[in-house]
Amino acid sequence: MYAIIATGGKQYKVSEGDIINVEKLGLEEGAEVTFDNVIAVSDEGSFKAGADVASATVKASVVKEGKARKVIVYRYKRKSGYHKKNGHRQPYTQVKIEAINA
Repeated sequence: MYAIIATGGKQYKVSEGDIINVEKLGLEEGAEVTFDNVIAVSDEGSFKAGADVASATVKASVVKEGKARKVIVYRYKRKSGYHKKNGHRQPYTQVKIEAINA
């Protein structure tokens, strides 16, 4: 059984026991989180989407919060001597999928 959920402007295909990184939720470790925005659910050959999964939820627990690897942003203009180096680390929340309620 798997579900497709939407959180943080992205969509994730999840099954029970999966550990995924989502956009930062601002919760402490061990906290429970429920994803209500379920797009589709598939269970042993049956696929439901749209109005069929309007009441479906996915329960998860927070494993940890952290920052991703640094991405270097380098701007350069030739012949003018302009260059600028900048870095960015995107914050994330790592969650473990506990149950899919369809």
